[in-house]
Amino acid sequence: QLQLVESGGGLVRPGGSLRLSCAASGSTLDYLDIGWFRQAPGKEREGVSCIVSRGSTMVSVDFGNGRFTISRDNANNTVYPRIESPSPKNTAVYYCAGRPTKILCALESERYNYWGKGNQVTVSS
Repeated sequence: QLQLVESGGGLVRPGGSLRLSCAASGSTLDYLDIGWFRQAPGKEREGVSCIVSRGSTMVSVDFGNGRFTISRDNANNTVYPRIESPSPKNTAVYYCAGRPTKILCALESERYNYWGKGNQVTVSS
């Protein structure tokens, strides 16, 4: 049974950077697209970024504050979402999710089968 575990969250200062990790256990990530989502208090979950199984295609949303990227190391069964120059508006619980690979990855949560439990990221000075 595939399990996804997020780590690396916590407190980050505005304008700083933070690299998260999404590690898989119980199965390989080789054939999975990975999506990265977030949910702020009182708001719906939204897609942030995604990457296809071989890492050749990556999509990130431009929210107008902060820059989001995502990379993966299939040899280590881990995906690395990253936030650069965040603002307090980026404070949320961040989740990774997986699904069998397609040609393009997706930013809709209903398209994903496997979910991590989430990791709190707080942007504050």
